[in-house]
Amino acid sequence: MAKSDRKTIDRVFILLGIAMAVTLVVVGSLSWYAYRFADKSVHDALAAQRVYFPPKGSPGLTPEEFPDLQKYAGQQVDDGPKAKAYANGFIGRHLQKVADGKTYSEVSALAMKDPTNQSLQQAKQSLFQGETLRGLLMGSGYAYWTFGQIARYAAIAAFAGAASMLGLVLLGARHLRRLK
Repeated sequence: MAKSDRKTIDRVFILLGIAMAVTLVVVGSLSWYAYRFADKSVHDALAAQRVYFPPKGSPGLTPEEFPDLQKYAGQQVDDGPKAKAYANGFIGRHLQKVADGKTYSEVSALAMKDPTNQSLQQAKQSLFQGETLRGLLMGSGYAYWTFGQIARYAAIAAFAGAASMLGLVLLGARHLRRLK
């Protein structure tokens, strides 16, 4: 291969490397923005609801029944992991007690067959409210937060890729200078 051909190839790869690095910086920046947006949105939405785990030692959060939730005692539900813990660990366990583990759908079907049964009607209402809150916490709290975390890792990977590409561009430029 002639020296001039090698120089042309090096120049092309340097330009492609610069373009790739710029692209990765843009992707990383957009991903970081998505992460910050999701994180702040989840925090602000959850904090506005003022949902708190019961305080440590309270009858509503006994270590025997809720060993996994003790680390959250007295804390506000204001991020994805806390939303998931509250939804599944706190509300979910309480819902299991409402109608011997039956779901809203099951209790609702029974309540339609027996509309005068006040116990079923109350259980239906409690399950509806509990499952709705649980679903909201899991969807707009935990799931949206998780998407934000994925965007965060994508941003870090993109920035690392951009740094690697810039390193390769510098090595290519150094090699091009040696060919002169």
